[in-house]
Amino acid sequence: MTRFSIAVHGAAGRMGQRLVTLISQDGDAALGAAMEMPGHPRIGCDAGEVAGVGTIGVTIADALTKQVDAVIDFSTAAAVDSIIAACVTRNVPLVVATTGLSPQQELTVREASKAIPLLWSPNTGLAVNVAMTLVRAAARSLAGRHVDVEILERHHRDKVDAPSGTALKFGEIITKEMGQTQHRHGREGVTGRRPADEIGYHAIRVGDNPGEHTIVLGMLGELIEITVRVTNRDCYAFGAIAAAKFLTQREPGLYSMNDVLGLGEPGASGE
Repeated sequence: MTRFSIAVHGAAGRMGQRLVTLISQDGDAALGAAMEMPGHPRIGCDAGEVAGVGTIGVTIADALTKQVDAVIDFSTAAAVDSIIAACVTRNVPLVVATTGLSPQQELTVREASKAIPLLWSPNTGLAVNVAMTLVRAAARSLAGRHVDVEILERHHRDKVDAPSGTALKFGEIITKEMGQTQHRHGREGVTGRRPADEIGYHAIRVGDNPGEHTIVLGMLGELIEITVRVTNRDCYAFGAIAAAKFLTQREPGLYSMNDVLGLGEPGASGE
C-alpha cells in the first residue's frame, strides 16, 4: 500500500494539531514533517506531544528541510509566503487552506501554481463545498430578478480575519452569477434604501464556534436560506488530507476542493 508522506505547516495551531493527529491515524499516510514560523515557542517539540497523541518522532521545525509528497498549510497569512517559496523550490505539491491572504499573496498563490500542483481553498470541508454548489445553482436561477443577498457567518472568538474566507467565496460565487457591484460589511446609522446590486456580509465571533454560514436570498413574498454548519474541525482536516493525496497525482496547476470531490465548477479557487 502506498503511504503518502505529508507535512503540516502550522503544526502547533488548532488545525495543525488535528492534522497531526489524523495523519498519524491514517492507514495510508504518515507525517513527514511539521513546521511553524521561526521563533515559535513549540519549535523543537515533538509534533505528536503538542497534538496530545504522544511521541511520534517528528520534531516541529522552522522550515521545510525534508522531502515529502505534499504539504498542508493551515498557518497564518504572515507565514504563507515562506511555505509557498519552499514548496516551489522543492517541487512539492501544496494545499493552502489559510485565509486572510492579501491581494499580493493571492497573486503569489496563482503564480506558484504554474510550477507545482497547488490547491487553494478557504474551506476544505465536504458540506460547505456542496453548499457552494447549491448557492451557485440558486444564484444562477435567480439572476436578474432583484434578489437581496445577505451572508452571515459565525466563528470562534480567536479568528483573526473577518469576514471569513468562506463567506467571501460565497460572495464571489454569487457575484459571478448575479453581477453585484457593492459588497457591504455590516450596517450602521441611516443607510437608506438597500441597493439592488449589494451583498451584505455580517461576521459574528462567539465562543468556540468552528464555523457556520448562512446565505439569504430574499425576494418580495419569499426567500431562500442555505445554511451549512461545522460541529468540529475534523471535517476540515479530513478534506485537507484528501486534497494532499489528490495533488500527488496531478500536474502543476491551480486546483480546488471541487476537483477533489468531483463537484464541478462552483467553488473553484481559480475563478
